[in-house]
Amino acid sequence: MNLLHLPSSKKKSVNWLKKLLPRRQALTPEQRAKELIAAIDAGGLPLNAAVVNDIARKLGLEVSTRAAMDATILRIRMALERLDA
Repeated sequence: MNLLHLPSSKKKSVNWLKKLLPRRQALTPEQRAKELIAAIDAGGLPLNAAVVNDIARKLGLEVSTRAAMDATILRIRMALERLDA
């Protein structure tokens, strides 16, 4: 719903909530990659190959849309090791 069409009292409520909630800064590609790897190491499974590919590309890796997700994750791990070294 657009704020322009809300009654005044609802606009105030929405603005009040926005002020209460902290704004999350956008994560860098390295932070996104570290979060992905940490989630995988904790037992999670990436469900969206497009997200994994996007993280890899933003790290500067060339990724085919047909690349296996496991191979892409391995390349992300190696890229993070190079960045940390």
